[in-house]
Amino acid sequence: MKLIPYFRNQQDSIMKLIEELVVRESPSDNKAAVDRLVEFLAGRFEELPAKCVVHRTKNFGNHLQVEYGGGKRQVFVLGHSDTVWPLGTLKRIPFKVQGRIAGGPGIFDMKASLAAFYFALKAIRDLKLSPPRRIVALFDSDEEVGSHSSRKLIASMAKKSDHVFVLEPPISPHGGLKTERKGVGVFHLKVYGVAAHAGIAHEAGANAVEELAHQTLRLQRMNNRREGITVNVGVVQGGTRSNVVPAYAEAEIDARIRSTHQGSELTKKIYSLKPVNPLTRLEISGGINRPPLERTPQIAALFRRARLLGRELGIELKEGSTGGGSDGNFTAALGVPTLDGLGMVGDNAHAVDEYIDVSRLAERIALLTRLLTLN
Repeated sequence: MKLIPYFRNQQDSIMKLIEELVVRESPSDNKAAVDRLVEFLAGRFEELPAKCVVHRTKNFGNHLQVEYGGGKRQVFVLGHSDTVWPLGTLKRIPFKVQGRIAGGPGIFDMKASLAAFYFALKAIRDLKLSPPRRIVALFDSDEEVGSHSSRKLIASMAKKSDHVFVLEPPISPHGGLKTERKGVGVFHLKVYGVAAHAGIAHEAGANAVEELAHQTLRLQRMNNRREGITVNVGVVQGGTRSNVVPAYAEAEIDARIRSTHQGSELTKKIYSLKPVNPLTRLEISGGINRPPLERTPQIAALFRRARLLGRELGIELKEGSTGGGSDGNFTAALGVPTLDGLGMVGDNAHAVDEYIDVSRLAERIALLTRLLTLN
């Protein structure tokens, strides 16, 4: 099975589809734009032919489900159609190809990977390969903003699957797969104080901003980088005027953990915060909204199989962990073996110089194809 030469012969068509996806901007907060991309993608997959189901949503873009092949058992492929880039970004960061490098908003995270999945299915059709399992994919539209509308759909499909392959970007620059991801939490801390005139009755006030400063230091001391726990007070607001003792302040906190146990313990600590100034009151909300993808024996075994397939293709795969979360966190937490980072090789996700390495497209799509036809 000479997959890499096959995909090299398809290189122009692959790049054309990648360009068509990149120029169809699809920010998470613009439903109409995402829906247009989903409609275009559905049309391409139906040409194979693959069965497409569009799951319509009210507040986010529609989610696209793609099914190919048959059988009682299935493999689940996860990706997303939304990007972090606002509408109009193409005017200042256009799609471009310079030698081995192709750039454009969302190309690395993860429009090139959506194109790769299309060509993997096309290869299965053209080369008359016989996947032992039905291939089911879901491209949700809200991954970059928390997957709130797609989470139940992801879980229901994952529970029916033998394993999950996630088309998120690999570890840069070598293209390693992700067998561990941190869990993610978002907490909101509100501080209520007592307003007073800063000059006439300063002592009658209870400064909410000062109290928030005390709590910020407490939160920052919860960091334990050795154990992989990070806490970041990232957004702070408070006060009204400089001559008023502030009666209100708030902060948004990002938390990252490596295990479910760490998440439970950290959540308890944050909710146990008490005011330093007894005249102030704290209100805490939020929690761990994306569980960790922990490297289980099943995930390690799935990676070993992928590494063997890679060696057959002349690729030496590495594995690693990352502090960022993905939809694969949800499927792994359900106990379904999940292999992440199967996207195209590149770097600088969410940055103006986001890019993919065109010279490695063929090998990565070949790897994805072999995994989809894994016995």
